[in-house]
Amino acid sequence: MDQPDTLVTGATGFVGRWLAAELLSAGRPVAVTVRGGPARAADLRAWLRAHDVSDQRLTVVAADVTRPGLALAPQDEARLDSVRDVFNTAGVYRFGLGRDEARRVNVDGAVNVLRWAAARPRLRRLVHISGYRVGAGEPPSEHDLAGLYRRLGAYEASKREGDAAVRRAAAERGIPLTVVNPATVIGHSATGESDQYLGLAGLVERLWSGRLLALPGSRHTYVPVVTADHLARFLAAVPEHDRGPFRAHWVLDDDTPELPELMAPLARHLGLRGPRVLLPAGLARRLPRALTGAEPETLDFLSEDRYDTSSAGALAAAAAGPAAWLAALLAPVRTRPVLVAHSAGAAPARRYAHAHPERLAGLVLVSPYFLQRRPPWHLRTGVLAGPFLRAASAARLARALLGPGATAGPALESAAAQVRRPGVARRTARRLAGAQRPAERAELRALAATCPVPVRVVAGEHDPLVGDALDVPVTIVKGAGHHPQLTHPAQGAAAANAGLSMTGRSRVTPKNVDRTERRSPGAPP
Repeated sequence: MDQPDTLVTGATGFVGRWLAAELLSAGRPVAVTVRGGPARAADLRAWLRAHDVSDQRLTVVAADVTRPGLALAPQDEARLDSVRDVFNTAGVYRFGLGRDEARRVNVDGAVNVLRWAAARPRLRRLVHISGYRVGAGEPPSEHDLAGLYRRLGAYEASKREGDAAVRRAAAERGIPLTVVNPATVIGHSATGESDQYLGLAGLVERLWSGRLLALPGSRHTYVPVVTADHLARFLAAVPEHDRGPFRAHWVLDDDTPELPELMAPLARHLGLRGPRVLLPAGLARRLPRALTGAEPETLDFLSEDRYDTSSAGALAAAAAGPAAWLAALLAPVRTRPVLVAHSAGAAPARRYAHAHPERLAGLVLVSPYFLQRRPPWHLRTGVLAGPFLRAASAARLARALLGPGATAGPALESAAAQVRRPGVARRTARRLAGAQRPAERAELRALAATCPVPVRVVAGEHDPLVGDALDVPVTIVKGAGHHPQLTHPAQGAAAANAGLSMTGRSRVTPKNVDRTERRSPGAPP
């Protein structure tokens, strides 16, 4: 069995098992912690198989997050030395908890997971699941903490205390940390499958049973939601995209209607008349629970606050780009191929290699744009680059991309026709401008210097590399421009074979290189 590169704590919980399914579906070797003995592990494997997810790359270890070191057996501890990404989804989510019970998992357990992650020799990132109502900052004083538990209840107070404790411990130990603050997690976006019926689900249950006589909150009360599968995809993408010592994301559906508007179509769907009366949350807190039917702790989630989701949106957009396409393409591959990437395709290839070094034997980067000179200023400005590209002839593209004296062949004639289609030049210009941002280029150069798999770079004589030399083999193809694989396929194949020789892979011929290039005109660059 593959050595796991990922650990998910709390994997038998609602969020944890959807995350494990997402990671396994992407081809990751995943370890999960379970409590409750072999029966819980068997239940998880059965659930995965029922959802068409193979459990062949799943490693299950018995653990207890409430104990230092997670109470791992020595042999399991050794099996997890290869872990790079740690996802802490463990938590106790229930209203009416006692303070000690809530703190054991949501505070002490969270810190125990961080301390265990800190001892991983190859740790890339710890991802901690918090909550959208949780604030940042240092843990309050013992006096303030007691008031917090009285005011919010044990669940929400323990999540806030745990969040602050994890942030402080990560900063002290230098642990790369991402805190993900999800909204109310509802079922799967396509099937609605869920077995977590707290909070908003409690309101729906009371509506269904005819006991929701008044709706707590105001006309503008906002209880955002996020589907379980979207959250799992987002979490899985975090270690591949977040950089730096600390990031935080609020993950929710910005299109969630305000609570009265959300409940109205549900009532119609159930053939019921929805509640017409709004009960202010402050008044509901003072009324007996027997009268309101509301768990007092849930009332603290009723607010008109909005949340900044810009960082989550940016990460989700990046994860849905070429890197996601590449991960999906390679997910069913069970060998360790050498990946050959050209130009802009070198960026997702480089990021994939850093995220999944166990999946690749090496990289061959052909004309990697971030190691070459930046294009002229007008091609780095979207409003100017779009019209320029739309008007460019195939002959002009040939001179710019293939080198002096090159003539346009069928491939460039097709490319010129493609870029004149509605919207294509504008999108291409936007992509060019984004790729040439100094921060983007600097990040990719830094990744190039620390790639965990062998790398070979191929560049044309008329499109040279710039900047400080990298400690990787470089092949310069004489007479070539930005596309040596088109104009000089024999030399391109030789460079690819040099990369393949690092791992003893079978050889590539010029004919194969040329045929592959023409066969996939619609693939991402």
